[in-house]
Amino acid sequence: MNKSLPLLALIGMTAVSCSDSSNFDATGTFESASEIVVSSESTGKIVAFNVEEGDTLTAGQTIGHIDTTQLYLAKLQLQKNASSIRSNRPDMQKQVAATQKQIEKQKFERERIKRLLADNAATQKQLDDIESSIAILQKQLEAQQSALANNIESLNEQSSSIEVQIASIDDKIQKSIISAPVDGIVLAKYTNANEFATVGKPLFKIADMQNMYLRAYFTSEQIAEIKLGQKVTVTADFGNDKRYDYHGEVVWIASQSEFTPKTIQTADSRASLVYAVKILVKNDGRLKIGTYGEVRL
Repeated sequence: MNKSLPLLALIGMTAVSCSDSSNFDATGTFESASEIVVSSESTGKIVAFNVEEGDTLTAGQTIGHIDTTQLYLAKLQLQKNASSIRSNRPDMQKQVAATQKQIEKQKFERERIKRLLADNAATQKQLDDIESSIAILQKQLEAQQSALANNIESLNEQSSSIEVQIASIDDKIQKSIISAPVDGIVLAKYTNANEFATVGKPLFKIADMQNMYLRAYFTSEQIAEIKLGQKVTVTADFGNDKRYDYHGEVVWIASQSEFTPKTIQTADSRASLVYAVKILVKNDGRLKIGTYGEVRL
């Protein structure tokens, strides 16, 4: 994917130009500022692929998808496993309730024996026995709580692992959807429905039509006056005297000259060598690849 393009400070279409069509400094044709080859992000049979060369697409538009049957089945199994884990998660409070009740009962008994001992109606051994019983029950409670906590922690880890796996499958399912990354025109189609796709396989090429380059050609005398970031006026010629002016910005200047293309007019008809310059223009929806354009500095 091409690097992000510099934004114009002021871009837009002006009123229809009535200037003389011969009043220009350079000419050229419009091309897409960015051509993107969209590749498969999933592996499997292409179930649907509804796009043809020349189609106009909008960003996010779905044009096909890759088979996700096995992914959905795997997700269902994981969801079943997650449900099983939830049902097997112990309720610690219920599990230890019986032991806690025994401890409370023994503590109540201990207080009763203490009162009897104060009245010489019970022995010290009876008090020692009840203290020992409480200590044993307390250790049992701690052991139960520790075992249950470890069990719950293990189940939580399993549950978290399943959630991650489900999220991964959801991501793969989402990536099985074939869609347009930008507003643009399909330049090439590399595959068809019912073919097998693998990750990285080119599916189609789309030209970003929101931003356009006018590739214009300047003589060696003119190129000395041009610099990156320079604002210029670009006129698009749609034929039948339909000419529209746009604000443009110089974003690239060739470092070497080339022979003048046969289809290009220059301000100096005798010039045999010219320099290519790319001028960025915001597309209002009228500009097409190959539209003729003129530049005035």
